[in-house]
Amino acid sequence: MKTDDLIGLLSNQVTRIERGAVARRFTKALLLGALGSLILMSVVFGVRHDLGSVARTTIFWAKMAYPLAIAVGAMLAVMRLGRPGARAGYSWAIIALPFVAVWIASMMVLDSAAPGTRLPIVLGHTWRTCPFNIVLLSVPTFPAVFWAVKSLAPTQLRLAGAVAGLLASSTATIVYCLHCPEMSPAFWSVWYAIGMLLPAGIGAWLGPKLLRW
Repeated sequence: MKTDDLIGLLSNQVTRIERGAVARRFTKALLLGALGSLILMSVVFGVRHDLGSVARTTIFWAKMAYPLAIAVGAMLAVMRLGRPGARAGYSWAIIALPFVAVWIASMMVLDSAAPGTRLPIVLGHTWRTCPFNIVLLSVPTFPAVFWAVKSLAPTQLRLAGAVAGLLASSTATIVYCLHCPEMSPAFWSVWYAIGMLLPAGIGAWLGPKLLRW
């Protein structure tokens, strides 16, 4: 076969990718994953009984905004890393900003607290279980996110896997906020962060296996 014939054959078999297909795939994955986490949370932990009243407070929405902002940054990062050879760029700053903001708020809370009460504020009532609860609720979101990322073409598989894991865990953390009774940034800055970073580490480990193309 001549070169011109081969080029013509390949060009005739090009499949047109519908505009917005990737965004719809991610939207579907995140919605299904979040729904799975919500069902799992409702069955295993239950929704906090005072959710109606606490939802009228600013601190509750600040708690929800923390993992939501991380999820937005992780989404932008994984979409960029899904392009062959691309870098995450400014997305790292968007991911880091919520962590930094909550750490600063944590320092302010602890600075204004009496010395003897600082450790109890950080530990809260659920420090022993909180990170593992987030990991558990990431079970539905993790495969959903990796299914969406698999449709892209990442070349930095370990890094893409880590960000995909963070996207899965931050989405699960949003759902977990509907159960978690802890209302201090000092608690979130440690235990929420650990809970979200554990699946990111698992994603980095599994990325080369699950995202290979």
